[in-house]
Amino acid sequence: MGRTRKRSTVANRAVAATAALVLGGGGLLAVNVYASAGEGRSGPSDQQRSRPEVRNAGQQVSTIDCPEVADGLPEDLPDRARGEVDLELARIDNRVTDAYQRLAQSRERIQQDPAFAENAILGPLRQERLASIERIAVAIGRVAERPQGMEGLAPCTLRGDDTQGQDPGDGQDGQGQDDGQDQGQGGDQGQDPGDGQGGQDQGDGQGGQGGQAGNGPVVGDFADIASVQPNVRAPRQRRGASTGTFTTSCGRNENKKFNPDNVIVAPGVRNGAHHMHDYVGNQATDAFSDNRTLANGRTSCRNQGDRSTYYWPVLRVQDGRDEADAGEDGGGKDRNVGRILTPTEVTLDFVGSPVSKVTAMPRFLRIITGDAKAFTNGLTNANASWSCTGLEDRELTDKYPLCPQGSDVVRTFRFQSCWDGRNTDSANHRTHVAFADDDGRCPNGFRAIPQLVQRVVYDVPPGSVFAVDSFPEQLHKPVTDHGDFINVFDSRLMTRMVGCINTGRRCA
Repeated sequence: MGRTRKRSTVANRAVAATAALVLGGGGLLAVNVYASAGEGRSGPSDQQRSRPEVRNAGQQVSTIDCPEVADGLPEDLPDRARGEVDLELARIDNRVTDAYQRLAQSRERIQQDPAFAENAILGPLRQERLASIERIAVAIGRVAERPQGMEGLAPCTLRGDDTQGQDPGDGQDGQGQDDGQDQGQGGDQGQDPGDGQGGQDQGDGQGGQGGQAGNGPVVGDFADIASVQPNVRAPRQRRGASTGTFTTSCGRNENKKFNPDNVIVAPGVRNGAHHMHDYVGNQATDAFSDNRTLANGRTSCRNQGDRSTYYWPVLRVQDGRDEADAGEDGGGKDRNVGRILTPTEVTLDFVGSPVSKVTAMPRFLRIITGDAKAFTNGLTNANASWSCTGLEDRELTDKYPLCPQGSDVVRTFRFQSCWDGRNTDSANHRTHVAFADDDGRCPNGFRAIPQLVQRVVYDVPPGSVFAVDSFPEQLHKPVTDHGDFINVFDSRLMTRMVGCINTGRRCA
């Protein structure tokens, strides 16, 4: 994908509307401080998340908060209904995105007339979701027992801003820094809309054209990694542990394979993710891939026995320079703007269990780690970690790291390492796999499999505003980071991997 370097007038205005976040080393990070209808300024913790409705005209609106319909599906979703169900779930995501775009264009009107939000945005969205939920229930009911009670997942609310008047530096050690103790707490600090602009909202109605998207990130989404206490602890190795490592080398997406599809969650749907993904490994992966096309696809992996698919949201620098997708789905149309950064390093390691041997993963096993909707869903499934090279004993989940000079940004995805022994996927794409507990043991009924640990490193220009791509209503929050994996190892290489891990060797 090519890049253009022209800076638009809109981008110049957007970039000019910044605040300086002071780093420990004396540097500055310039972050936009305006808040459009798409800029949330307080992420929810599990304890705080109560889906508040906006009840008065004076309360700022951040985003649309909708229950996750997939969570209401039966765990034993029949395979014959899966295609229709996945299509309707993708349609639901599309309707939420459309409603968010209407919200972003209507903030002032909603402040003046809160009933407008219900009549023009939330009401129609509820009816659209109800129709899709009904079609899901009918599809399941044709081949199994019809699910009950899913209608309660149709209504959405507007998330209000509960940090009005808070300055960018409040609660951050007096220097715009996070103290590092709120990892996983969703404690994003916000800022007053219009600071530095006389109240002008640059983001509404832009559609993400040029420069910052108007829906994040914000100052409170960043934290100085040096202020975070070491918090990475590995379980103690016990007798019988599998201590080996198998490394597969699949490049850094130098091929620039991007698309905004998600073949796991939204098979057969173009732009099912509403954000752009980096891909390494299988080069045939898109919305319409199936097991056959993946098995026959070319791979960027050095060992051709690994045709697995590895993908994650791209990381962009919002410096006013547009990427070539500025006017496309998954890019500017979905408020993902800025230059896409190619990683400087991608490491794909498969590691063992601290308490037992591992068993082979089934071919075409699908695993998602993290939650692309964690800002509105809550932190239950949030899992990706952020850190800096040289300081990887400390990690953040709900903040982007501000790294010291000479240190690079690191994203780490530790995938689920326990498998139910039967299914390669599940209705919500989660329950067929599980995380081990703090001691490294799998839940009852699950068996240990090689754990994929994916590490992606970026040379982010000093002082840059950067963010992962996200669904528009998720506001580019770091807690929404996630990774996806489809196992397409051939049987010989999988057997070698398991042998290496179980015998304590390091193999590649």
